[in-house]
Formats: sequence, structure tokens, C-alpha cells
Amino acid sequence: MSTFERYLTLWVALCIVAGIALGHIMPGAFQMIGAAEIAKVNLPVAVLIWLMVIPMLLKIDFAALGEVGRHWRGIGVTVFINWAIKPFSMALLGWLFIGYLFRPYLPAGQIDSYIAGLIILAAAPCTAMVFVWSNLTKGEPHFTLSQVALNDAIMVVAFAPIVGLLLGLSAITVPWGTLVLSVVLYIVIPVIIAQLLRRRLLATGGQAALDRLLARLGPVSLVALLATLVLLFGFQGEQIIAQPLVIALLAVPILIQVYFNAGLAYILNRIAGEQHCVAGPSALIGASNFFELAVAAAISLFGFHSGAALATVVGVLIEVPVMLTVVWIVNRSKGWYERGDKVVAIAEAHR
Repeated sequence: MSTFERYLTLWVALCIVAGIALGHIMPGAFQMIGAAEIAKVNLPVAVLIWLMVIPMLLKIDFAALGEVGRHWRGIGVTVFINWAIKPFSMALLGWLFIGYLFRPYLPAGQIDSYIAGLIILAAAPCTAMVFVWSNLTKGEPHFTLSQVALNDAIMVVAFAPIVGLLLGLSAITVPWGTLVLSVVLYIVIPVIIAQLLRRRLLATGGQAALDRLLARLGPVSLVALLATLVLLFGFQGEQIIAQPLVIALLAVPILIQVYFNAGLAYILNRIAGEQHCVAGPSALIGASNFFELAVAAAISLFGFHSGAALATVVGVLIEVPVMLTVVWIVNRSKGWYERGDKVVAIAEAHR
């Protein structure tokens, strides 16, 4: 992890301050940016999202899907957590905390929007930062790559239906046209562009050419993310100043969800008899989110001013420190995890 990535939470916090300040100093400029829309898609944000997402998708080799069978137990656990547990557990936590326990402390008109943002955040499994987390736990690189490739393939077809279902259960009107457009704009098209560019680079310059481009685009991706946050908080500033506890309260269900899903994936891998080098990245993939996609989808569906957009940004704010604690737990518990393998081996030897 680069120094810039390591301090992502600090940069996000600074962007919050800068966005709020600029929103008060130059409200006209932010209104003009917010009005630059086509079919409810904000064009400046769309450009920034592409700059975020495409460099990350360049890392994905869909040929790695052929490796899925090698670690089928870990793959099965992660797919189960990402698509059958995480979106639904987040919806439940959102209803419990935001819709009930914290309702008196939040703006009444934004409650449903906050819950929608949490659901959108949880419905998109992480794509890029997972490689960092996996490396920090000495994870099996082929498993990580094949799992991320599989998640991306599933996301193309499953993201919109899951979000639509859970928003519908939350009694939130689902703008299906905008939701499908978001999937096409922020998943399908970037995946196609990234894979075509990846193949061209590998064909002409090999892995070295791809690595050089990724090194140059990495900072661009993070800067685009931070610029998006400045815009977002430029519009959200008044609400945040009026309700300073909003961010802390939104963080509660996100934190619970991260630790719950990471722990469940880790334990299920242990029960299944998977190696620790697979269980570690499986837990991390199961817990983390593709927050770039979530921010883009929330803005497209509900707008800059929405609680949904703010809720997804809280995920960005806490992503790095929280995932580093999960990495620490996975590494420190390796001895406990592998003692389970030894118990299974001894039991099988005595059969």
C-alpha cells in the first residue's frame, strides 16, 4: 500500500472540510456543476467515476475465472457472503439503527435515503483495494484474482436486481431506468474499456507495459475519488453542519456489517477446511465494498443532496482504518485458525 493509500482516511477528512468550505464560498459554482446532467446522470461526476473505476478494473484478468475450481470452498464462501448475506444484513442493520434506534437524531426527510445509501454500499463487493488487503495477509494471489473477477462478472447482472429488491422492501421508489443506466455506465462500459485496453497493452508491451500504466493511473484514480468527495460535500455541507452526528451514526451499521461479514466468512472457511491463505482474503473480500461504484450509483439515483450519497461516502471515510483492523485480526489469529486444520487432520488419520 502506498503512503497516499495508507492515509486515505486523512485525505477524505480533508476533502470533507474543503468541500464544506468551498460550498459556502462558491455556492453558484456547485449549483452549476450539479445542473450539468443528462438523464439524471451528472456529467462531471461520471467523468470522475470513470477515472476512478477504469484503472482498478485494469487489474482484473477475467481469464482467472478458470482458476475458480482450485479453491472452490473459499470461492463458495465468499460468493455466499457477498451476494446472499451482505446486502441483506446491511438492509437489516439500516432498518434497525437508522430507521429505528437513531431516527430521533437524524433529519426526518432523509431517513429512507440514508438506508438506501447503506444498501447500495453493501451491494457492491470491493474490486481494487482487495489486492492490497490480500497482500497484507499473505493471501493466495490466484484465489484473490479469480474471486474478484467472478465478483465483477456477477455484479454486471446482480447489482441492479438486488438493489432494486431491497429498496423496494424499504418502501423506497426505485427509479429503474436510472438504476440500469448506472450499471451500464459504471460497470458494463468501464469493464469493456478496461479489458480491451488491458489486452492491447499485454499484446504490445507485455506485463511490464501494463504495470507501468497502472503505476501512472493509480494516483489519478484516488485524486478523482477525492475530487468527487469535494463536490459531494460542497452540496452536503449545510446538512452536515446542522447535524454533526450524522456521519458518526451512519458509521455504526457499516462497522457492524464489516466485522460481522468478515468474521462469518473467516469462520465458514475454517469449518470448510480451507487454507488460511485463502480464508484471509475471503474474509476481506466478504467485508469490503466497491465504494466508488456505490458513490456513483447513489448520486445518479438520488442526487448530490441526498442522504444516500452521504451514506456511501461514510463508507469511504472508514474503509482503510477498519479494513486494516480486519487484516490485523486475520494475521494475529493465524495460529488459532491453523489449529483447526490440525484437529481435522488428526481426526481423519484416526478413521
